[in-house]
Amino acid sequence: MRDKKKKFKIECKTTGGLLNYEKALAAMEARVAGIHEGYQNELLWFVEHPPLYTAGTNSNKNDLLNQTRFPVHKVGRGGQYTYHGPGQRVVYTMLNLKIRGADIHQYVRNLESVVIETLAEFNVIGERRKGRVGIWVKDNKTEKKIAAIGIRVRHWIAFHGISLNVNPNLEHFSGIVPCGISGYGVTSLEEHKVKCTMSEVDNILKKHFLKTFNLNN
Repeated sequence: MRDKKKKFKIECKTTGGLLNYEKALAAMEARVAGIHEGYQNELLWFVEHPPLYTAGTNSNKNDLLNQTRFPVHKVGRGGQYTYHGPGQRVVYTMLNLKIRGADIHQYVRNLESVVIETLAEFNVIGERRKGRVGIWVKDNKTEKKIAAIGIRVRHWIAFHGISLNVNPNLEHFSGIVPCGISGYGVTSLEEHKVKCTMSEVDNILKKHFLKTFNLNN
């Protein structure tokens, strides 16, 4: 078991502008190899992408409702179709699960906690739902998804991570069935009357990542 008193070193990096998705994948692959081989630190990487859809390993082709609207990238993470675009904060989390108990379920729960605690600082109540991946917010008589979670694990190094809707164009989600879950919408901090900058969101996310995973940068 991991020594709870020990703090693990980590890098935090923010890339400005809209990052090419293929470049992001290549950089993650290289970092995962470096962590596994012991010559690179773990990394929290804060990025935004141009509008695109990603297809996870469990994606159903029928959930891609518009095949030509945005580029579609097949990717090795778990899950189904997701959208990335401007106004959505993506945090790629490259962490060594071997030193954290090698528990993938707990790792996902921790990612969920980071998002929930971040939302709480903006007075938005985020919740888990059994059978529905991601973080959900009640909206009148229904619920909408505000954050997605998708991970891949290789040699017990986790990568990919979370995406939180700050102020994206929510209509862009209409080209897919997000995460294969129909009957529910998507929402954002902006839709919940939260006025904030991306850097403000980053600072709060970073605080809760470091706290939840007992990290020290």
